[in-house]
Amino acid sequence: MTSKLTKEDILKVLTAQDSEIISYMAETVKYRENHLITYSKNIFIPLTEICRNDCGYCNFKKNPDDPEAIILKNKDEILESLKEAERFGCKEALFTFGEDADEEMAVQLKLKEYGYEKMIDYVVDICQMTLDETSLLPHTNGGNYSFDDLKRLKEVNASMGLMLENSSSRLMELPAHNKSPGKNPILRLKTIENAGKLKIPYTTGILIGIGETKEEIAESLLAIRDLYDSYGHIQEVIIQNFTPIPGIEMQDWPEPSFLDMIRTVIAGTLLFKDTDVSIQVPPNLNNDTAQIFLLCGADDWGGVSPVSPDYVNITSPWPGINELQKLTEDAGFKLIERLCVYDKYINSEWLNDNLIEHISNISGHQ
Repeated sequence: MTSKLTKEDILKVLTAQDSEIISYMAETVKYRENHLITYSKNIFIPLTEICRNDCGYCNFKKNPDDPEAIILKNKDEILESLKEAERFGCKEALFTFGEDADEEMAVQLKLKEYGYEKMIDYVVDICQMTLDETSLLPHTNGGNYSFDDLKRLKEVNASMGLMLENSSSRLMELPAHNKSPGKNPILRLKTIENAGKLKIPYTTGILIGIGETKEEIAESLLAIRDLYDSYGHIQEVIIQNFTPIPGIEMQDWPEPSFLDMIRTVIAGTLLFKDTDVSIQVPPNLNNDTAQIFLLCGADDWGGVSPVSPDYVNITSPWPGINELQKLTEDAGFKLIERLCVYDKYINSEWLNDNLIEHISNISGHQ
């Protein structure tokens, strides 16, 4: 029987002050099974920078008439990047792209040039090429998908992801999401639920500092926990902080405070304390403070690339893996590499035979 935190319990953590915060930090220690902190060595490949959404905090989306915009990478350049990643020992190919990019004529024309009609057909083929031509494991994060499209992607992805960001529809009225139909939480929750029904190992998370209330943070974390309880497919929950960048619509919005990040990581840790779900904090968005989140229960750094930048947070370079190791060990933990799919999902209940065989061929995985 679980002893899941209630909304009121989470709000107590999110509003804690002074020594209460220290007490909650100490509470997270009770549930840590080991001192291992994981990361996935990946390459980040943006297939296109065109997107139907226009989020107020986004630095990724570009206009089709921007001469520097990636309209649609071709297979040859993608394979070249994958081969470079392979030489650097990367095991994850993170494919990220704007949602429903094929609604734009520029992308439609590129797809037609490459012999495709829909973006989903191209993405499935890119993932299949990755499996056929390299040792890397595809992990696709490209917005909302229908049940049928997710079913196709499941066959060629070791894992997938989609940030919930927040479960409150109220944020659709704020600069963060008021021009982004795909950020409707009803759509996002449905996509994550369908991934659960299809048994796709999944990454999701919340974004804090975009105008949400503490109640909405609590409700968002509980929504993710409910999906995990129903389907068991959530392998990690990202707690990500909004970071203002010059030139974005929300450039003058304040960042969430350091303490807000601490409280939220603690709340996530305690909410998932009786599960094997990892809590992840992006180290490149928290260079000076990353270590403290390990003391709040975080146990994963997410994807870190030796070959590509974080295109979604282009002004925040990833730490080198040696640097990450020093940060981790200095806090009293041990850094270990993991695959983009967690070990508990590497079986026939979750993955097809081709993916399982591909994983078994990856050096170092038993």
